[in-house]
Amino acid sequence: MAYLETLEKSLYTLVTETSTNLPKDVRRAIKAAKEAENAGTRAAMSLDTITTNIVMAEDNVSPICQDTGLPTFKVYTPVGVNQIEIRKAIETAIAAATGDAKLRPNSVDSLTGKNSGTNIGAGLPVVKFEQWENDYITVKLILKGGGCENKNIQYSLPTELEGLGRAGRDLDGIRKCILHSVWQAQGQGCSAGFIGVGIGGDRSSGYDLAKEQLFRHVDDVNPIEDLAKLEDYIVEKSNTFGVGTMGFGGEATLLGCKIGVMDRLPASFFVSVAYNCWAYRRMAIDINPETGEIINWHYQEGEKITFRDEEAQDNNDNKVVELVAPITEEKIRSLKVGDVVKISGRMYTGRDAIHHHLIGEGVEAPVDLDGQIIYHCGPVMAKDEEGNWVVKAAGPTTSIREEPYQGDIMKKFGIRAVMGKGGMGPKTLKALEEHGGVYLNAIGGAAQYYADCIKSVDGVDLMEFGIPEAMWHLSVEGFTAVVTMDSHGNSLHADVEKSSLEKLAAHAERVF
Repeated sequence: MAYLETLEKSLYTLVTETSTNLPKDVRRAIKAAKEAENAGTRAAMSLDTITTNIVMAEDNVSPICQDTGLPTFKVYTPVGVNQIEIRKAIETAIAAATGDAKLRPNSVDSLTGKNSGTNIGAGLPVVKFEQWENDYITVKLILKGGGCENKNIQYSLPTELEGLGRAGRDLDGIRKCILHSVWQAQGQGCSAGFIGVGIGGDRSSGYDLAKEQLFRHVDDVNPIEDLAKLEDYIVEKSNTFGVGTMGFGGEATLLGCKIGVMDRLPASFFVSVAYNCWAYRRMAIDINPETGEIINWHYQEGEKITFRDEEAQDNNDNKVVELVAPITEEKIRSLKVGDVVKISGRMYTGRDAIHHHLIGEGVEAPVDLDGQIIYHCGPVMAKDEEGNWVVKAAGPTTSIREEPYQGDIMKKFGIRAVMGKGGMGPKTLKALEEHGGVYLNAIGGAAQYYADCIKSVDGVDLMEFGIPEAMWHLSVEGFTAVVTMDSHGNSLHADVEKSSLEKLAAHAERVF
């Protein structure tokens, strides 16, 4: 009994540390990106927010990003260790961490849409076991959010790639696929990011291999010389695309690339890419199989960058506008792409379930949304001792999922601004122009930074959709975002995608 209790405590500690404290190698990569960025730009401002958020998450012992992802464990056990007990201990630790708001409840029944509220469900959490001859247990955990998970991509060679032409069944074709995978993510995967690549296998084992690469150290060297050269090449060339942090443009688009290879069928040649956001949350521990105690933490090599007491960049290039809802059409039409807004007053969250609900025929909004701001956000929430809701983490989710609904909903309910990350498409852009609306890009992953701007939770509607998908009524102060789509037909996201495609195409000629 003592063993199981200690094991559960060790696993709970692993989950908490993974969710709230970035590893040393990831911190160093973010520090290098920050130092390479041009001062006074939107990208520099974003990196300031990111590093501030890292400090706040560590100090508050709260999630770095509100999307704590789908917990995925890789467990290595000596022969004779009871893997059934370990799986049960993992589930207990996950449920406890969810209850303590270290994780957001993310387990949703695919048929009914019901959220279990515990992160436990059919197939979740993901736990993969492997036996080995070492005399200790190693447990690896990665928390990979939905925004970056949606930017995973798999290629079947040969294929034709936008900007790069034909990619064949050789190392040069692999090179083209990986470059394309970075470009297609744009800011929707919370760049600057990291990628794991799997060459070969079948469709499922290729993705497994790609995700396995994300457990490697950022600064390790691939033992296969050709792949070591390719990893360095991909990072170097990706950072010439100009996608930049959050897709705002800039010097840092990719912070790391790790590639693995396995055999394949003669008829199949897959290149699978697992994209991970800057909030690269993965940790690992070694456990004593007799006591359940942690005996070693991984990713502890080298300097730990704290990001404390760093001076913030001046926002030299951008106009700052104060917004208080309800907002008039005249005020909205005065905004231009590049303006920085600071929001005070009321805003409402709304994600996939809310948008699907509101677009229904005859459906009324639970509150008057005329002139209001909808925030694409699924927060981590907890109750205080008095039973009041408290926001524990509240960064933006990827907005493009709402593209089929957003413009119509804005017109139907009079919404003047929508806020999320990664931008939206031509249908929404047209509606912004016709209706008089803007899209505001918040900094993806900055869940502590934005939670600090939320001063109270004043209500909630549609809780039947679960905590992440409910409509939360939030009172905010100094909530910062950037206008990236305006009411005059301008879209920073479309501009960056076009310019970065031209830069991608410059790498079409054979290299390997």
